Amino acid sequence: MRWALDHLVIGAASLEQGAAWCEARLGVVPEPGGKHPLMGTHNRLLAIGSPAFPRAYLEIIAIDPDAPVPARRRWFDLDDAALQQRLAAAPALIHWVARCSDARAECAALASLGFDRGELLAAERPTPRGLLRWRIAVRPDGRRLGDGALPTLIEWGDTHPADTLPAGGLVLESLTLRGLPVALDDRLPAGVSRAASGAALSATLQTPRGPITLDSTP
Repeated sequence: MRWALDHLVIGAASLEQGAAWCEARLGVVPEPGGKHPLMGTHNRLLAIGSPAFPRAYLEIIAIDPDAPVPARRRWFDLDDAALQQRLAAAPALIHWVARCSDARAECAALASLGFDRGELLAAERPTPRGLLRWRIAVRPDGRRLGDGALPTLIEWGDTHPADTLPAGGLVLESLTLRGLPVALDDRLPAGVSRAASGAALSATLQTPRGPITLDSTP
């Protein structure tokens, strides 16, 4: 079963830093997001969907300084000291999340290929339009895999955040990944390609400032 590209993850040292970077780099102001009580993080969002990537969005995420420290490692390596040092200098594309209809089955399929995507957690966050609920695979150590190229898997409930995001002038044109095994080719979304070298992730977007490529190179 093919995955769908759900969202790109931009890590930031703070949401203020991330929003300023987004306006300066991409020419748009991100929409308000919300807080993730399970992980002690919060986010801002932008629609980047296109016919090739329906319902895709961009997430700027940071540790919430007002939230209690969670009892577990945060997702997307946000507790990793090296990544924190890197994000202190500037926000960066660090990961992508793939949407699927049966996250448990997909995690089992990855495990059979030797990839431990982690346990499936139930998560939620309040929004002005109601509660968002989803299930997401997170390792106990919070690690991304493949330098972020192997996606985190997500299964949404009845509501998806992109359904209420206004068009903001961003369109995702392509995502290129480096280092994924050939065994995953039949699961990659259409429009996602593989590279033999270069950054683990490289995404090209049409923006009010023209085409801009973001990559995960430190």
